Amino acid sequence: MSFSSKPIRKELHHELKGHEALIDSLCECGRLFHTRGWSVGTSSNYSVVLGQHPVDLIVTGSGFDKGQLQPNQFVRVNEFGKPTTPEQPKSSAETMLHVVLAQRSEPVGSILHTHSVWGTLLSQHFYEQRGFSITDFEMLKGLEGIKTHESEVWIPIFDNTQDIPVLAEQVKAIYQTSPEKIRYGFLIRQHGLYTWGHDVFAARRHIEIFEFLFECLGRKLGY
Repeated sequence: MSFSSKPIRKELHHELKGHEALIDSLCECGRLFHTRGWSVGTSSNYSVVLGQHPVDLIVTGSGFDKGQLQPNQFVRVNEFGKPTTPEQPKSSAETMLHVVLAQRSEPVGSILHTHSVWGTLLSQHFYEQRGFSITDFEMLKGLEGIKTHESEVWIPIFDNTQDIPVLAEQVKAIYQTSPEKIRYGFLIRQHGLYTWGHDVFAARRHIEIFEFLFECLGRKLGY
């Protein structure tokens, strides 16, 4: 089976028009992450934030193959995680996580979620500690604002649940009370990674950096 190198152009829903370049960048993320084995099947979800207060974002629709994402497979949603118009596809089941992350105090332009083997293994290994720290890796400098490998980054781990609104509130509570503990991303136990950035490129870079670091740590632990 061959995969198209570029999204196939179809008529976009009017709510998405004017944002074609941003949507194309998310489709590109899907192809890259699928190739790397981080977004297999229809797993994962990606968004771009058009507005933070109130939240206005474009997120992947539910059930689409991330390796072959098309521009018309996205949904524009409001601060309640609801489609801004009813004719759009159903949004990702985890849309409310994107909404609460878009509400962070610092600028957030994109939120990306992947399901890698290494992230899944580490999320179970460190779950009892509710997280783990990463330090002394040169690749830490790929995270926004980090200037030295001697930096330490904490990755919190939340339990997996189908009750996404409850999980979203748990994530929100930590970044409101202990923002230093959720500066760049988090894991959901036996599920996957969420990270973000001021634009799609920064968020994608954070995915790549975390996945590299997770593999290093996982191999060090003997997985």
